[in-house]
Amino acid sequence: MSLKVPKASNIQLFKDGYKHLSGLDEAVLRNIQAVGELSDLVRTSFGPNGRNKLLVNHLGKLFVTSDAATIIRELEVVHPAAKLLVMASQAQESEMGDSTNLVLIFAGELLKKSEQLLIMGLHPSEVIHGYELALVKALSELEKLTTFSLPSPLTQSSLATALKPAIASKQYGYEDVLAGLVAEASLSVMPSNPKNFNVDNVRVVKIMGGSLAGSRVVQGMVFGREPETEVKKVYKAKVAVFTSALDIAQTETKGTVLLKNADEMLNFTTGEEKHMEKIFKEIADSGVKVIIAGTSVGELALHYLNRSGIAVLKVLSKFDLRRACRVVNATPLARIGAPTPEEAGFVDVFETIEIGGDRVTVLRQLAPGEPEFDPTSSKSEKSRTSTIVLRGATANHLDDLERAVDDGVNVIKALMKDPRLVPGAGATELELSKVVESYGSSLRGLSQHAVKRFAAALEVVPRTLAESALGGAQGNEVLSRLWAKHEKEGGASWGVDVEEETDGTLDASAHNIYDSLAAKTWAIRLATEAAISVLSVDAIIMSKPAGGPKIPQQNSNWDEDD
Repeated sequence: MSLKVPKASNIQLFKDGYKHLSGLDEAVLRNIQAVGELSDLVRTSFGPNGRNKLLVNHLGKLFVTSDAATIIRELEVVHPAAKLLVMASQAQESEMGDSTNLVLIFAGELLKKSEQLLIMGLHPSEVIHGYELALVKALSELEKLTTFSLPSPLTQSSLATALKPAIASKQYGYEDVLAGLVAEASLSVMPSNPKNFNVDNVRVVKIMGGSLAGSRVVQGMVFGREPETEVKKVYKAKVAVFTSALDIAQTETKGTVLLKNADEMLNFTTGEEKHMEKIFKEIADSGVKVIIAGTSVGELALHYLNRSGIAVLKVLSKFDLRRACRVVNATPLARIGAPTPEEAGFVDVFETIEIGGDRVTVLRQLAPGEPEFDPTSSKSEKSRTSTIVLRGATANHLDDLERAVDDGVNVIKALMKDPRLVPGAGATELELSKVVESYGSSLRGLSQHAVKRFAAALEVVPRTLAESALGGAQGNEVLSRLWAKHEKEGGASWGVDVEEETDGTLDASAHNIYDSLAAKTWAIRLATEAAISVLSVDAIIMSKPAGGPKIPQQNSNWDEDD
């Protein structure tokens, strides 16, 4: 019989500095704990009564918001499992622009429910299989819950109705005003085929002072600065857009000029001046009345432009310059000179107005009722960009209003692709929970436990809405009442009443509280996929961070004598 020699267990597989965590306790449960903390962080910000978070990012910028997309973008999450959730939430943000918080809290809840099953001895693969079955069932049932669809010729009132719940979850109390503004701005730039709606065509300009009631929509673009020249208002003008500097060209090499007498000194710049005058005379003769400049405008150029009565607006952002080109239908020119008829654009009104204490420049179309308005020409072409001018008391409040408007515009984009809506206020999730629960009971095998846990996780949406609005104890009672109503015939659209007008429950369809079907489908799918990704991990291997040794920090009193 051979002698068994014990092997040394200290085999070094990786370099020094590597972290290796494996097994149920070290990897899986630790990942679930990290994800749970992240979802608990944003869960309190969910819904109309969600609490705001006060964030200070690495650059020292202050944010006061309940928008989950902004919270996770500004927080630097380092845990690898929590990063998977952040990526899923960012995918939802780029795909739909709304329901980012739903992805985080639902994925977190799925993992919390799975933790109990794993501790009881179920294998992660069985939990994953159960979640996949439940996801397929939930998505197929979700299609059947559609109760309302956007009417085909879009109206401002129908769009505003569909937008209100999405905006109310960010700015509760202001949803009527904001939904009206977003609907008006979006309809004015809606293409003939609504599926081609571009969110970039609705711009936001924030002007401090006043209140939200002073906000309005402008059919065109608004720039937060005055024109450089003395001309402040032009009607029916030809526009030229230049990306190059409107100034005397500087030579690349330095040169030395020898002046012999006073005449030579007086005549030294005459040639340059005559050349500049010739260029701007050509521009003026071509009929251009407005110039949009992408970079600097020289003093000599301003002098000739003032003399020709041409208005000059400086737009330093290349993105805004691109949008301005789209509004006036012009080609940006990299050379100074008169534009050809194809390169020049046209604008109905170029004017400087005062909003609050700020003077802003507006490029817009003529509105019906204005003296110069000609219905025959204006109807032929729609405005390509509309701007929502937001008013508010503080910069933080204006930023939060802008985020709510962005969410609203993204919801419109999602609705143009799929106009179907499902009942909101947590009604859809509760109905799905009921259906998936009964589906789990009909299954055999260990995966039925995971399916039932999936159904229980869906409850997190109405529970969170009720708890944030009415408090924890009251929230449980409201949830019990909702379950009772969903068990009855035709109770599928009953959701949480955050204002608690009666017993904390309401018929979401009767109160016009709807969520986009597409956004909800994507959110449930992405959250489940993120949870499955975390569950399928059985080891975490982290290498040593790159970079040399850290620079030693000097004392504050380094120059003082000891």
